[in-house]
Amino acid sequence: MTTLKGTKIFLRALEPSDLDFLYILENDESLWEVSNTTIPYSKYILKQYLENSHRDIFDVKQLRLVICENESKTVVGFIDLFDFEPKHSRVGIGIAIFSEENKRKGFASEALKLTCNYAFTHLNIHQIFAGITTENHSSIQLFEKAGFERTGIKKDWIFSKGRYKSEYLYQLIPNSKSQI
Repeated sequence: MTTLKGTKIFLRALEPSDLDFLYILENDESLWEVSNTTIPYSKYILKQYLENSHRDIFDVKQLRLVICENESKTVVGFIDLFDFEPKHSRVGIGIAIFSEENKRKGFASEALKLTCNYAFTHLNIHQIFAGITTENHSSIQLFEKAGFERTGIKKDWIFSKGRYKSEYLYQLIPNSKSQI
């Protein structure tokens, strides 16, 4: 059984050919509020990032996987594991599907499930967490459907476009109340 292949999508490591997709994603200002980005990234910097993307999650504390549609092999998004804490057996997760035409097709749901299974199976994770702004109803629905439980709120946590937004904390802990 592979943990990185589903019925609609498969997950793979970053490749040099992903530079253009990475450039678009990292420079999409609508995503900056959740990635704590405040400046654009050059292709030069992103190329350096890609050249180092082979480094182990135990070393760099993060892992970005590419979400590809099974039939066409088209790249539809990225899913990230970040703030990896082996001592505490936890990791954060974030996901981005590029285009509106690829949203609501089940790609994000399957990528989330595959990545969580990968983390529990191969990284010996006890829990996975996500921060989702209270206004991001589609992400809230996605994570709740995957079994994540809302366990808290960070009030006025993210400053974006001249105002503060609150962020929910979601956790997935197998064998607790919620399970994937």
